[in-house]
Amino acid sequence: MGWRTIALVMLWGMVGQALALDAPDGRVILEVGGRISVTNVEDEAHFDRAMLEALPQHVVVTGNPWIDGQSRFEGPLLSDVLAAVEPRGSELRVAAIKDYETLIPVSDAHEHGVILAMRRDGERMRIRDKGPLFVVYPFDDQPELKTNIYFSRSVWQVARIDVN
Repeated sequence: MGWRTIALVMLWGMVGQALALDAPDGRVILEVGGRISVTNVEDEAHFDRAMLEALPQHVVVTGNPWIDGQSRFEGPLLSDVLAAVEPRGSELRVAAIKDYETLIPVSDAHEHGVILAMRRDGERMRIRDKGPLFVVYPFDDQPELKTNIYFSRSVWQVARIDVN
């Protein structure tokens, strides 16, 4: 083999390793299914809290219609969670613990800096506090998002995302 072929084989091996998604060790708080390329439990990707916390964490300071004043929300970018599973669709069906679900275009994750908040004002979000995961748009930084369309996409108590 020539040196270019060897370099390509080595690069392919590194890419393949980067695409692996470990199985969760703790309690699963997010399941991702549907049209995804990277899985860790049969044909789905399951995430425990530690796996989501291992992703780069981002902060959105914003208000929303359900919480008085502004809060500091922290968690991974939705786009980073999606990158971990390599979606092959353009729409997300996001479902909450209590049977609420909505559709979110994948483009929202990339265009608006949407996070899956796991903390509010430094505290871990519990189910009674709209956790463990809350889809948070940066409403105060992007006032054009303050519409019923985006408010309806701000799902709290997120349990599952299906890529369509």
